[in-house]
Amino acid sequence: MAETLPLFPLNTVLLPGATLPLHVFEPRYRQLTVDLVTGAVPDREFGVVAVREGWAPDDDGIAGLHTVGCTAVLRDVQRLPDGRFDLVTRGARRFRLIDLDADSKPYLVGSIEPLPDAPEGDAAAAEVVRMLSAAARAAHRRYCAAAWKAGEWAEPEADVEPGQLPHVLASDCLLPIADRQRLLELTSPVERLRLVRALLARETGLLSELGAVPAPITTYAVDHSVN
Repeated sequence: MAETLPLFPLNTVLLPGATLPLHVFEPRYRQLTVDLVTGAVPDREFGVVAVREGWAPDDDGIAGLHTVGCTAVLRDVQRLPDGRFDLVTRGARRFRLIDLDADSKPYLVGSIEPLPDAPEGDAAAAEVVRMLSAAARAAHRRYCAAAWKAGEWAEPEADVEPGQLPHVLASDCLLPIADRQRLLELTSPVERLRLVRALLARETGLLSELGAVPAPITTYAVDHSVN
């Protein structure tokens, strides 16, 4: 069933379970923050959608946005003396963007529908998920060893659901936006596990070849919004 949700287009992809800090300075997103805090927007929840490269939603409308996004729940807000806001949000649920309303509010509002996972089936599928989960965790450990030679990384909790595990593993890795979007759009936990394992193996190989040591990240640091 379709619902309406305020949208915050960004040049990044929010994954379920990932933390997203935001520095809000544009008037329209200041208003969105006020609406979230005062309850004008229910459940302190808005949608984050990635902007297509080379496009602008203000000019191109829905064509300028990826149509699969993730809701962000406001966890903390600090108002700065000049009226800007620093927010801490967390990714919650995936959705598909159906339509875009640019007129009823200062910020964009989307008509969305939830994007649940597809059922995986029988016990044999559960065993595949178990093996792929172990393989994905191992790929994550190798990536972290290659990227952060000091070992400054945290092993994901053992009780993370297999469907969420790929998002958790990807959330603290330097993956390109296109790869994060592919991961977000997959509705099969099995395919997500396969994809994140392959992506981490690729990135580990690149790091080994280049001898690069990127700084570890555990959140998306976003300091601007998209005009």
